[in-house]
Amino acid sequence: MDLQGKRFLVTGGTGFIGRGVIKALLDAGARVRCFDNDSRGNSARLGEMLSKIEMVHGDIRDAAAVRGAMKGVESIVHLAYVNGTEYFYTKPELILDVAVKGMINILEAAMAERVKDLSLASSSEVYQTPPMVPTDETAPLSVPDVLNPRYSYGGGKIICELMAINYGRKNFDRVTIFRPHNVYGPAMGYEHVIPQFAERMRALPSGDNVPFPIQGTGQETRSFIFIDDFAQGLLRILEKGQHLNIYHIGTEDEVAVEHLAKTVAKVMERSIQIQPGKLQPGGTLRRCPDITKLRGLGFVPKVSLEEGLRRTLAWYKENPKPASV
Repeated sequence: MDLQGKRFLVTGGTGFIGRGVIKALLDAGARVRCFDNDSRGNSARLGEMLSKIEMVHGDIRDAAAVRGAMKGVESIVHLAYVNGTEYFYTKPELILDVAVKGMINILEAAMAERVKDLSLASSSEVYQTPPMVPTDETAPLSVPDVLNPRYSYGGGKIICELMAINYGRKNFDRVTIFRPHNVYGPAMGYEHVIPQFAERMRALPSGDNVPFPIQGTGQETRSFIFIDDFAQGLLRILEKGQHLNIYHIGTEDEVAVEHLAKTVAKVMERSIQIQPGKLQPGGTLRRCPDITKLRGLGFVPKVSLEEGLRRTLAWYKENPKPASV
């Protein structure tokens, strides 16, 4: 699909990932309508892009507002969700409310307005503890413990995937699902591991080998993808993705949390000594995507972890966490 002149609705567009997606779409020549209530993002984050897009303020749980935002578009990128690990544990009911009502509203509005192209943002959290690492898109999805509030996030994403696929069979020309894997970059918020490490290191006393407590042993792994690379991966899906297909967006660089902490310290010119701690219930020991399918669409990640951290931490140095956040 040629993105030039294509009319997109991006929900959750004032968030961290939303900003990166809108920028990439505009750079590709697309026309963008952004729908958000700024509950987690901020329209000001879009900066000069605000003059190049149509901004619609509304709650994804408001069916009438979503229907209004859907009018006249050709394609949807549905990002609106409640993200941030802290919220998995503290606001599980809100996460599920936004997930389920939002997905229903998007599908019903799209069908009513005859919008036939939908790309849904899912998450690596849908498969929790994968049977194989690197993990491809065929890994079974699971909610290991319904009593653990953490799984409100992954559970909500599983519901969204099921709805998108099964409504998509008869009512859409193309439905694609993409699963981001630890997207990071400047202005990503203060609830994620990289900005949290940065804030904590900034508060450490001076000296060498300063104790730095972490959750878990430090050998738990993740892969991290810089926001610019993520946005380019999504563009490949929007251009070439196949109907009822799922794509992992990430890198295949599996990074231990201890290595991540030490790389953050290196960039910040700090010297730390890792102190292992207790891992929160539900924490996954290893996670790294197989991105063979996305590579097949022409995607190649370009930004190394250290370079991405330099760009990210430079922003956080200038924008430390406000006391009220």
